[in-house]
Amino acid sequence: MLAWITENLATVLICAVLLLIVAAIIRKLGKDKKKGNSSCGCGCAHCAMADACHSKK
Repeated sequence: MLAWITENLATVLICAVLLLIVAAIIRKLGKDKKKGNSSCGCGCAHCAMADACHSKK
């Protein structure tokens, strides 16, 4: 088992870093949604889905 870990250490570390980045992005999106912020950016007033991501509270 130790030999496998040492042979694949770079892959394991890269996967761990990518997993942490994805988790941080998901956490930020969740926090933004709770605050009422949207992740779509600006300029979507004429978008057909504008009511879905900019619902009135």
